[in-house]
Amino acid sequence: MSEKIHRILEELESRLVEFGRKLHNHAESGWTEFWATAFIADILIEAGYHVKMGREVLDADFRMGLPDDEALHAAAERAIAQGANPDLVEKMRGGFTGLVADLKAGPAARIALRFDIDSNTLQECEEVGHRPFDEGFSSRNNGSCHACGHDGNATIGLGIALALAQLRESVSQNIRLIFQPAEEGVRGALPMVRAGVVDGIKALVGCHMGFKAFHTGGLILGAGKFLATSKFDAHFTGVSSHAGAYPEEGQNSLLAAATASLNMHAIPRHSGGATRITVGRMEAGEGRNIIPAQATLVSETRGETTELNDFMLEKAKKVIKHSAGMYDQAWQIKMMGGCKSGESDAEMIALLRQSAEKVSFFQSELIEDYVEFGGSDDVTEFMAAVQEQGGIASYCLAGTELVAGHHNYRFDFNEATLAPAAEFLTNAVFAMCELDL
Repeated sequence: MSEKIHRILEELESRLVEFGRKLHNHAESGWTEFWATAFIADILIEAGYHVKMGREVLDADFRMGLPDDEALHAAAERAIAQGANPDLVEKMRGGFTGLVADLKAGPAARIALRFDIDSNTLQECEEVGHRPFDEGFSSRNNGSCHACGHDGNATIGLGIALALAQLRESVSQNIRLIFQPAEEGVRGALPMVRAGVVDGIKALVGCHMGFKAFHTGGLILGAGKFLATSKFDAHFTGVSSHAGAYPEEGQNSLLAAATASLNMHAIPRHSGGATRITVGRMEAGEGRNIIPAQATLVSETRGETTELNDFMLEKAKKVIKHSAGMYDQAWQIKMMGGCKSGESDAEMIALLRQSAEKVSFFQSELIEDYVEFGGSDDVTEFMAAVQEQGGIASYCLAGTELVAGHHNYRFDFNEATLAPAAEFLTNAVFAMCELDL
């Protein structure tokens, strides 16, 4: 079977490069991936997949960090103007992007693979020497840029999908492919989990280009020590007044926010493991002679475990509450994203190693079993949900040299990795079908 898979992916390679470049060219940030979702859906429907979209795969009550209605409407209209299927876009109105596709209609899926599809909110480099710009596929959407490789991740998913479609009669189980929106800001996985997307799933694999796999021909088969994280905005509302004539009538929101910021960074670190807190942006005030009556802190906590992150978040909330009290402020905390910590399972890592060894592209000396991730990715929400129902999961990294690091406006990866990564994970699908699930 591995030789047949290799031939199929070899024949698909040029199409996969084309897919990846189209996705790169139509970069869309979280909850606005209307064009990308429709593009992926069209390919999968044509290949015979059973596709679910919109509110079927997202619980509206658990979405966080949404753009406003005007921005969502504009993004949907832009996608249609750029050629997206309007009937599919209609199903996603209001920011219900992403999709789930099942290989077969009948049996419930017990195996799933997850791929993220959103871009960064970043202006892509438009200078000679940046390959996507030189070759005409840099982002056409101002302020959105695939600077993390999610265009590559989604393309690998499409390669697996098309290979499995050709091999459908040989696949003994139903296979579910999850194309997740809004990974940046860790917002998209939880509403999918809450909608039941991984209910009954007993084996799950996520995949990402690069990150800690720096060499073409290399693989990292499992990642762990993901940092749990909470993203939140704290809003302070006071009373404005004339700063010279009547300062005593004001209630200073800027000072409340500054007090909160300093004291959030003074929260003691925890002896139980690594913890982080960052106030990344503070916005406050109207003018030099006005007591500021509005302020916002854009912040995050992280922890080596979910419990450690919860410790930091609860401490931060107390600091915000009492800082507001010192300056007679109304205050509000709005959660903007978040995810659990996570660990890959040794059993799945072993299965992935056997699958990787069947693909000649990957060099044995460049295949690693495990790496400490050291950051956050809401694939952990899927992993935890599967593990909590008795299943196994892993998160693998496909090796590639990078022109610039992740989240850099010059980011670019080696397209030669796309087809072999899809080949590797298609082999893994067949291996997972042999598990006692």
